[in-house]
Amino acid sequence: MLKNLLFRDRRIEYEIRGEGLPVMMVHGFPADRRVWDPLLTGLENKYQWILPDLPGSGQSDFNGSLTTLADFAEALLAITEQENILEMVLIGHSMGGYISLAFAEKFPERLLSLGLFHSSSYADSNEKKEVRDKNISFIQKNGAEPFVRQSIPGLYSAGFAAGNPPEIQKQVLRYANFNAESLVLYLTAMKQRPATTGVLRSFIRPILFIMGEEDKSVPLKDGLEQCHLPPISYIHLLTHTAHMGMIESTNQCQTIIDRFLQQIPV
Repeated sequence: MLKNLLFRDRRIEYEIRGEGLPVMMVHGFPADRRVWDPLLTGLENKYQWILPDLPGSGQSDFNGSLTTLADFAEALLAITEQENILEMVLIGHSMGGYISLAFAEKFPERLLSLGLFHSSSYADSNEKKEVRDKNISFIQKNGAEPFVRQSIPGLYSAGFAAGNPPEIQKQVLRYANFNAESLVLYLTAMKQRPATTGVLRSFIRPILFIMGEEDKSVPLKDGLEQCHLPPISYIHLLTHTAHMGMIESTNQCQTIIDRFLQQIPV
């Protein structure tokens, strides 16, 4: 069921599927809620899935008043309040994981557990910030489509990209018309985000980590270091997988998430 709400005078669209334990899945960059479709096949009716299009993505309006990841966390809270959800599981992919950590820092009482899907609690290194600045300049000069066309293939492992060119092309075409202002806003917010390792240390409920062996966006070294910070960690390494496990290793990720959710008390 498609729904929407107004947040800071702009529309946010989100989807509700199934019933049961509430699980919000937060997509990454550049993407929208459709990135979760392969993963949810067969799981739609086991849980209540809340699938937002982040402001500026998919069918949600661009909102220039949201300048930090904490602002986006407040947008997620607004969805839970409209749906009368007091507690939920929150799983975020990449940038969605950064936003999920910001949510956990501001609203820990609203979470039954947390999941980081190819994501990190570390702030950007100086080198990463330089890359983001270059990407911002490229988008401002050339627009969103050239950026999407050159960046999306690099999110996948070389083996997957070589064996699945139609899937890569599908993702490129899906997001080629992305709002350039949104991309710049996301990159700026990610560049400026603080480290949230303290959130991992203080979060007393289970945290799921899904990491890609060949992930260039969130290096495996960082993932392995941070997964030992929380009191309760569930750690999964996807071999022959880069940054898009929900597409590259769909069946394995379905099993991982389903087993993790089955252990969450409701």
